[in-house]
Amino acid sequence: MVQHHGREHTLSALENRLTPSERMPVLFVGHGSPMNAIEDNSFSRTWTALGRQLSQPQAIVVISAHWLTPGSTRITDAPTNPIIYDFMGFPEELYHVTYETQGDEGVARILADALWEYEAELDKQWGLDHGTWSILKWLAPEPTVPVLQISIDYAMPLPELYELYSRLRRLRDRGVIFIGSGNIVHALRSLRMDGGVHEWAQEFDAVAAEAITARDTGTLLNPFESSAAARLAVPTDDHYRPMVAALSLLDRSEDVTFFNTTIDLGSVGMRSFISA
Repeated sequence: MVQHHGREHTLSALENRLTPSERMPVLFVGHGSPMNAIEDNSFSRTWTALGRQLSQPQAIVVISAHWLTPGSTRITDAPTNPIIYDFMGFPEELYHVTYETQGDEGVARILADALWEYEAELDKQWGLDHGTWSILKWLAPEPTVPVLQISIDYAMPLPELYELYSRLRRLRDRGVIFIGSGNIVHALRSLRMDGGVHEWAQEFDAVAAEAITARDTGTLLNPFESSAAARLAVPTDDHYRPMVAALSLLDRSEDVTFFNTTIDLGSVGMRSFISA
C-alpha cells in the first residue's frame, strides 16, 4: 500500500480498474463558440464523423480551457456530471442542452495517483463545462463510459504544464482517450463579422501547425519568444494550454492529423489534431 497526500492507493489499482488495451488516441479540439454545440456546421459535422471512427475507450478524460485552477490541479470524481452553462448572452436553446454522463471515482484516483507529485486533488463540485460537453455531444453523443475532467493550473509555466500531463501518457494503453479542448488562436476582442481573417491569426496558426507537425516543443512552449504574432493571437493562454496538454500525451514518434483547420470569426483558430 502506498499513500500520497492523505489518500491510499493500492499498487494494483491500475490493473484492477483499467485493463490493457490498444493505444487510445489523443485529440486536441478547437471548440470555438458555444453555438457549435447546437449548430449543424462544418465543425460539428467533422466532430460527428470523427466520433464514429474513434476506438471504444474505457474512459474519456478532457482537459478544458474553461476549468482553470491557479496553483492546483483538480480531477472530477462525482458519480454523475452536471453540465455547466458557463457563458452569457446566447440563445435560450443553448441553455437547455443536456448531456448525461457518469463519472468514476476509481478512474479519478488512478489519474490522481499518476499526478501525485503535483498533489492533484479530487473534486466533486465541478461538472462538465462547455469546453467539454459542446464537443462531446458530437464526438460521443451517447457515452457508455465514464467522462472526467482535469483542470488546468493557470499559474504553472507551460514547460512544467507539459511535464505534468505527460505523466498520464501510459493510461492511453489502458483504454483512456484524452482530449484537450481550447483554441490555439483565441483573441475574442478582435472578432470580425465581415468574413475576413486577421493576418496575425493566420501567421501564428501556421507557425503552430508547423511546430506541431515537427514536434518542435521549443517553439510551442515558448510561443511569445518564437513568433511576434503570438502576442495578438494568444493574448491570454487559457485556451492555448489544452493544446500543450494534448501535445504532452503524444509519443515523440507519433504523427498527427489536422482537422477543422480554419480560423472562425477572424481570430478564433479552430485547428485541431488527432494522433495518427
